[in-house]
Amino acid sequence: MSRRPPSRPPRSTIGDVAAAAGVSLATVSRSLRGLPNVADSTRDRVRQIAIELDYHPHPSATRLASGKTGAVAVVVPVVDTWYFSRLVAGVDATCRDLGFEALVLSAAGSSGLGQRLATGLAHAVIGRADAAILVDLQLDETEQIALRESCLPVATIGDSSEGFTAVGIDNTEVGRIATEHLIGLGHRRIGLVGGQRENPLGLQVPTHRRLGYLAALAKAGIEIDPGLIVCGEYSVAGGHEACAPLLDLDDPPTGIVAMSDEIAFGIIMAANERGLSIPDDLSIVGIDDHDVAPVVGLTTVHQDVAEQGSRAAQAVLDMLGDDRHTIERILTPVSLQIRRSTRRL
Repeated sequence: MSRRPPSRPPRSTIGDVAAAAGVSLATVSRSLRGLPNVADSTRDRVRQIAIELDYHPHPSATRLASGKTGAVAVVVPVVDTWYFSRLVAGVDATCRDLGFEALVLSAAGSSGLGQRLATGLAHAVIGRADAAILVDLQLDETEQIALRESCLPVATIGDSSEGFTAVGIDNTEVGRIATEHLIGLGHRRIGLVGGQRENPLGLQVPTHRRLGYLAALAKAGIEIDPGLIVCGEYSVAGGHEACAPLLDLDDPPTGIVAMSDEIAFGIIMAANERGLSIPDDLSIVGIDDHDVAPVVGLTTVHQDVAEQGSRAAQAVLDMLGDDRHTIERILTPVSLQIRRSTRRL
């Protein structure tokens, strides 16, 4: 008669270490892997508890506690633009550093966020990810309640929703900085290109950048001309198409603020097609500091998109296993990068 082998005691998990140390799962992972942003006393305590519990990290154990997925969902409107790809790269890098993986979900093709949450986000995230990062998605009250009831740690990037940690930049300030640069160079007829003709997702970013533009004009005592404000998609093609009415005016603007660098690239193309010189005939300021911006000499407001993704990932990972986390508003810095696309009148 065969003898049943003795049962093995259950292996200790990263969750066991986190509970015993009174810290988050992410803090345990950082401590045991020697990563920064952990106090020496905390690191020592975590390591000692790991020894006492005979916890040995390995690829599967460095994820989440038993029964979890080890994934962080990143929900973006689209995935094939520079901004969103850079942001996802920042999320992914931090997740990998801490033993997690990023699950990228696109909200494209949905008729509205309510449908996306009811049939997309809730279904796609719950059970497949243990935290979520929502990028440029505005939540209404019903959607916020649904996410809270899911008990998922959530952070937002770009657009913010009450009750969730938010990461991003001050977009009103960004619009102001770009516009004031042109004002400081002596420009008075300043156009604004961007903002999307249709905004089914209710994005806040275009509105805030427009408010910054308007505030800068008002502060300088410049009368606002609605005919100098046009909407277009956040793409090279969108900028090329949207700026045509401005460039073809009898009295065109001498300077243009583009709501993104990709829009600015489209404006440069359209200006070149009309024989206009940049910056002799037209000064252009973008927003983002796209990788191509230095190549074409675009003056732009720099934002570290990958860093925003990294900060959001760090935030939701810190929430795991910590029911006492506080809601934060995390702003990353911006700076004006002056290149050859702008000049003094």
